[in-house]
Amino acid sequence: MVANERYIVRFPENLPLDAGAPLLCAGITVYSPLKYFGLSEPGKHVGIVSLGGLGHTGVKFAKAFGSKVSVISTSPGKKDEALKKLGADSFVVSCDQEQMKAARGTLDGIIDTVSAAHPIVPLLGLLKPHGKLILVGVPVKPLNLHVFPLITGRKSVAGGIGGMKETQEMIDFAAKHNITAEVEVISMDYVNISMEHLAKNDVRYRFVIDVANTLAASEA
Repeated sequence: MVANERYIVRFPENLPLDAGAPLLCAGITVYSPLKYFGLSEPGKHVGIVSLGGLGHTGVKFAKAFGSKVSVISTSPGKKDEALKKLGADSFVVSCDQEQMKAARGTLDGIIDTVSAAHPIVPLLGLLKPHGKLILVGVPVKPLNLHVFPLITGRKSVAGGIGGMKETQEMIDFAAKHNITAEVEVISMDYVNISMEHLAKNDVRYRFVIDVANTLAASEA
């Protein structure tokens, strides 16, 4: 295969190809805003909304930066995964008003990875003054945004993603800190079934297609 060197990323030898592959999308999507918006400074308190393909890598990168991390989710069942498996410091159920109230004004920034329609005004309430809500999910429908919480707290809502140079930086950082995505490796003949699982949100947290072994099996 021949490719323009501008679009090639070098994988360090200690970074596995299967668990590292999703970082080229999910990884850079959370790494870039953490860096760009100053949330990579040690000691920051970062919120990660939703513990999916993007969110679980966001937790890993934020922890590697030295941040305190709170996972914000509608699914109480993901609490153990967030705290025990991924190392988050706290877990907030976003539909629990008492938990949301207790977390008000505690976060320096939030990475919102949700791609479904969801209320973002309650998330603004979790931010400290000058806090930043960064959207990296892509909801189909427009989100409702009330301006008053932005004005009173000098808060901001933003978005963004990195380019090739930053992707290489991210991959090198991931290799240094042993950051990989949680993946399920599948063969090509499982693709249609995996799409059904994706539709039901039944994957932890990314499917990775093993092309080489699929080709080898078909030639055998």
